[in-house]
Amino acid sequence: MITALFNDANYAASKKMLDATVLRHDAIASNLANVETPNYKRVDVDPSFVADLRSATAAGDVQKLSSLQPTEVLDRNAIAANRDGNTVQLEKEMLAMNQNTLSHQFETQMITGHLLQLRLAITGH
Repeated sequence: MITALFNDANYAASKKMLDATVLRHDAIASNLANVETPNYKRVDVDPSFVADLRSATAAGDVQKLSSLQPTEVLDRNAIAANRDGNTVQLEKEMLAMNQNTLSHQFETQMITGHLLQLRLAITGH
């Protein structure tokens, strides 16, 4: 029972999504800290991580899910709004922070649900 719970593809995907939101939070914090730094380039979680996560989840491949690691990369789509070369836009970063916070809360609830199943199995209540 315990092994099956922790080897569930949805549980593994939830953990990896949580890892990605923590990394995205760090990236957003870095972007906000450097909003006025000349030539600073915006960073974010590698977009290929999300595609890889979706395909591994759809396939139910727990081993592939376990091997996935989100990484931080330069955002190649970000465009400098001023002449200083900085590609961070404060409003977009604040919106991204709010969205990331909601994602983190959702993923935390997903993992908590899995752990509550384990508690139920142990206690019988």
